[in-house]
Amino acid sequence: MKTSWSTAVSATLHCLTGCAIGEVLGMVIGTAIGLPGWGTVVLAVALAFVFGYALTLRGVLKTGLAFGAALKVALAADTASIAVMEVVDNAVMLLVPGAMEAGLAGLLFWGALAFSLAVAFVLTVPVNRWLISRGKGHAVVHHAHHH
Repeated sequence: MKTSWSTAVSATLHCLTGCAIGEVLGMVIGTAIGLPGWGTVVLAVALAFVFGYALTLRGVLKTGLAFGAALKVALAADTASIAVMEVVDNAVMLLVPGAMEAGLAGLLFWGALAFSLAVAFVLTVPVNRWLISRGKGHAVVHHAHHH
C-alpha cells in the first residue's frame, strides 16, 4: 500500500496535538510542583498518552462505534506514534543543558520544549508513513471512519 508523505504528516500532526497538550501540561505541572526531572517526564508522558488517545477516541466515537471498539481503534492507531514522539521529545528535553531546571518563566524551558516537539514531529513522520503503508497506525482510524 503506497502511503503519501502528506498522509503521514497529517497523522503525525494529529498525534502531535494530543502529545503536545499532555507534554506541556505534564512539564508545567511537574516543574511547578517541583518534581524531579524523571518525575516530570513520567507525568508528561502519561498525560501525552491520555490526551493523544482521547483526541482519537473522540473522532472515532463520532463514527458510531461502541466505546470499547473505539478504544481499541485509538490504542491501535496511536500507541506506536505516541511512544516514538514521547521518547524523542523527552530525550531532547533531558539532553538540552538546563532545560528541565530552567523553570516556567525561563525562555530556555519553553524554547527547549518547542524544539523537542519539533524534533519529535520530524522523526515520527517516517514512522507513521511506514505504519500506515502496512495498514497500521492511523490507517486503522481511516478504516473505522469508512465502515
